[in-house]
Amino acid sequence: MPSALVVGYDPQAILGVDGEAVRVALDAELARFGEHGIDAAMTLIVFDESAESTLVASLTKQPWDVVVVGGGIRKAEQLLPLFEQLVNLIRRHAPQAAIAFNTSGGDSVEAAQRWL
Repeated sequence: MPSALVVGYDPQAILGVDGEAVRVALDAELARFGEHGIDAAMTLIVFDESAESTLVASLTKQPWDVVVVGGGIRKAEQLLPLFEQLVNLIRRHAPQAAIAFNTSGGDSVEAAQRWL
């Protein structure tokens, strides 16, 4: 079974966003991976000193076939340093994994499928 790790920004850390509602949507998207025969996990990070260790722990948990980086990290200009850090950590700690990008939390499966 192919595997995918989805990396996103923790919705609980975004001011003015209903983090619980976003989390419900993210969990529903994670469930869709199983419906498509893909073993998937999600790691939610924040832009602080825990980001690197959190991501490295997830990247090294198992060999991933694809890592999907969420739009919440890529699209926010103030998170550009975090986005760069993530891409380089993926290259270093999961070199076998393709890197995919979703357009929203609702198309992560399709982003992963492009590389599986």
